[in-house]
Amino acid sequence: MSLLASFYIYDFSDFYSLKWLKKSYENKSIVNINAGFDETTVYLKQVFPQSTIQILDFYDAKKHTEISIKRARKAYPLAKSCQTISTLHIPIRFQSIDLIFLVLAAHEIRDSNERTLFFKEIHRILKPNGEVYMVEHLRNIPNFLAFNIGFLHFYSKKNWMNNFKGAGFDIVEEKKHTPFISIFKFNEK
Repeated sequence: MSLLASFYIYDFSDFYSLKWLKKSYENKSIVNINAGFDETTVYLKQVFPQSTIQILDFYDAKKHTEISIKRARKAYPLAKSCQTISTLHIPIRFQSIDLIFLVLAAHEIRDSNERTLFFKEIHRILKPNGEVYMVEHLRNIPNFLAFNIGFLHFYSKKNWMNNFKGAGFDIVEEKKHTPFISIFKFNEK
């Protein structure tokens, strides 16, 4: 069942076309944060062709123990332009970024307090009126039906809301991209 769901979510749907974003020719400062495997920067460059995109990777083999990430890193090495960061410190100036993307990455931060501190760092570097897009599976019934006990690797919407609010964010919008994936768009309170 999980293979069928994965095929539907990642291969059959238009998930990686990023049609859920509006194409923009404005020059924006963008950060794309991943957890050891960047599969979206190439598509973000198509949606934002005039923008500068920084790729950041918070993967720490001691803290983020997901075996699939280790396999993906071997098969698809990080881009040379990717910068390794800590979840507790993002080396970017205060309020200097227009858009931040976290696509299927933030759930790899297993400690709730660490996630809140990570989102505080994101809040710190985000410009006023900037936006954050986080894409995640939720710990809910559709993901349980698709991934069985594997759905425990994801977090509930309530858990994410507590992390966002603890970091000073408000949710602007939550969209479903298939019943299995939520796209959260948020900015500061």
